Amino acid sequence: MDNEMSAKTRQEVLARLRRSYARAGRKYKSRLLDQAIELFGYHRKAAVRAVGSRAPAAKGRAAPSILGRPREYSPEVLLPVLKPIWFAAYQPCGRRLAALLPEWLPAYEQDHRRLDGGVREVLLAASARTLDRLIAPLRIGNCRRCGTKPGSLLRQSIPIRGEWTEEGPGWLEMDTVALCGGSLDDRHSWMVDAVDICTDWTELRASENRGQRCVLQQVKDMEQSLPFELLGVDMDNGGEFINHHMVRYFQLRPKPVLMTRARPYRKNDNAHVEQRNWTHVRQHFGYERYDNPHAVGLINALCKGALGRLLNHFLPTQKLTGKRREGSRTIRQYGAPQTPYARLMSAEKVTAAKKAELKQLHEQLNPMALARQIEREKRQIEQCRLIAP
Repeated sequence: MDNEMSAKTRQEVLARLRRSYARAGRKYKSRLLDQAIELFGYHRKAAVRAVGSRAPAAKGRAAPSILGRPREYSPEVLLPVLKPIWFAAYQPCGRRLAALLPEWLPAYEQDHRRLDGGVREVLLAASARTLDRLIAPLRIGNCRRCGTKPGSLLRQSIPIRGEWTEEGPGWLEMDTVALCGGSLDDRHSWMVDAVDICTDWTELRASENRGQRCVLQQVKDMEQSLPFELLGVDMDNGGEFINHHMVRYFQLRPKPVLMTRARPYRKNDNAHVEQRNWTHVRQHFGYERYDNPHAVGLINALCKGALGRLLNHFLPTQKLTGKRREGSRTIRQYGAPQTPYARLMSAEKVTAAKKAELKQLHEQLNPMALARQIEREKRQIEQCRLIAP
């Protein structure tokens, strides 16, 4: 029917519908919308905008209200602000980006330039889906690679982890990542990665090799940096964890630490730390070969300093709150994005003194300055990596 109307007839019919719609009651308005849908083939929302608008149509073109809402989120205005924040925060999804913007925008203004009040309000009001659409041109694809050798020593004496029912921080998943450049010959460095399941607080350390003593040394250093008491660790089946040195360290203490292990070849048993192997290790150190021992000290200084502070204080993460089955689909539900620092500050089992210490440190940090410092130190590490050992 819409194709048979001339432009003039179309505008006349719309004008009559608008006049009737303005005077009609709620029930009759619904009938008028049905008529507009039947006559012009509108979607119902488009019919509401077309018939409900009182603005006259421009000569020779459709009324602006028929074309849809005006664009509030202009990429030309917002993308120059979002781009440095998105890259400095290591390409978060729209939901995590929306959660970090309230804290990152003041840092951006302090670090770059002061924003117009309207731009700031629009960015803070933008939904996660809108932010995803805005940053879509910036996204790039990446590949992944990993490698783990299972160990057999003491394996049967360490139980396979079930579901930990204990609440609060202190329960860690641990794993190692090879910085081998594609050649696993044990003459390269490794990253030891540990993540707290409750808060997502993450500690990273580099080790010269995957020997038992070297890995244990880094595990001890990570425990000293944790802002909570270590209660349990869950590891893969590699020999760097399943050995007498590690068992003595965790078990021969006044309050032993519970040790469990994942099922062999079931990476999803350690899903938390496996995810950090990509987001916290590979995204920063890539797949290059690190075989210069002098690079280990530089990497550890970065992980204990700027990188660790940015990851734990300013980058929100999402935690799974539940899932259900609907036919053949699994529907997962996630909580609001929060930083590990925010989760620690609300945890009851973290001492008040430690919370005060963390808060004092947090107030001194600027995420944009930390991002710049990380890039400077990574360039130094890269220069050291290229020097033959």
